[in-house]
Amino acid sequence: MVELLRSNDPVLISFATSLLQDAMIVHSVADSHMSVIDGSINAVVNRVMVAEDQYDDARALLVDAGVSIEQS
Repeated sequence: MVELLRSNDPVLISFATSLLQDAMIVHSVADSHMSVIDGSINAVVNRVMVAEDQYDDARALLVDAGVSIEQS
């Protein structure tokens, strides 16, 4: 799996995962429990991970929905 999106915004994470689920794109959210533990210091960021072979489709889906995806 590869990283698609990185954020501590729970609404953004929920929106992105909902879009991916509706499109039947294999995904998971990494570090969600760790980001809760760190509280408000934002030391650990949630990451939306997708199957490597579905990355381009997932990225296009989120960009079309208005989500800003930073290139790394």
